Amino acid sequence: MLVRIGSRGSRLALTQAGLAAERLRRPGFEIALVPITTAGDRDRTKPFGEIGSRGVFVKELEEALLAGRVDVAVHSAKDMTSTDAEGLAVGAYLERDDPRDALCGVGELSAGMRIGTASVRRRAQLYALEPDLSIEPLRGNIDTRLRKRHERGLDAIVLAACGLDRLGLGAEIGKRFEPQELLPEAGQGALALQVRLGDEELVQALDDAETRRRVEAERQCVAAVGGGCLAPVAAFHDGATLTGLVAAEDGSWVRRLTGDDPRALGRELATLAETSA
Repeated sequence: MLVRIGSRGSRLALTQAGLAAERLRRPGFEIALVPITTAGDRDRTKPFGEIGSRGVFVKELEEALLAGRVDVAVHSAKDMTSTDAEGLAVGAYLERDDPRDALCGVGELSAGMRIGTASVRRRAQLYALEPDLSIEPLRGNIDTRLRKRHERGLDAIVLAACGLDRLGLGAEIGKRFEPQELLPEAGQGALALQVRLGDEELVQALDDAETRRRVEAERQCVAAVGGGCLAPVAAFHDGATLTGLVAAEDGSWVRRLTGDDPRALGRELATLAETSA
């Protein structure tokens, strides 16, 4: 049986697809990796908000699944929209790796630093930690952003720790931010294996139940905040507590809430965003 695995074509994405392929490999299965270019890959200059924000690295993979060109799509769960596309399902979440954000270039933040990141979520929380930063937009794959840090003379950049670890670049990390400092993106650190509805059996043996519990709670929370909320949003479940966050892009206000009901928590965050703006 041929199983075609769809993936973005970056070094990190193909590494992650390779992790999924190794888990899927068994007698009678032939695995083929199918690189697919997404909107986020084609346009590497505009801010994410101008090309669609969440989902810009996912849409073309989902279209390939629905069209039958691939059988499994491997996503960084943080890149996925907060609700599943019609006709598709996450058949498995692989066990979550480090969900934290990483500071590369220095070991601590300090006033006056020039920091590179394209994430409004990271920018808002960085400003809240240290208002006297200069935060500059920085896009590209991990290798590109590490190179641009040197080319542009930036003091540091912020990346997902898990991506650096998966590429063997953990030595680039000067500091891993605890969630109390920078709350991660919903799903950060987890790999999602998406399939067509009815094909879940293809990957379900790989599903890590605890990762699913946490990541699904985070996605439900973000979905409940609603598409009309323009404030940076984050959600993270540490195994015991679900925390949600909304903030001003300039870090002038940051609101955190905890709760057991993801949807109720998301609605509360949406109200906070409206009243705080």
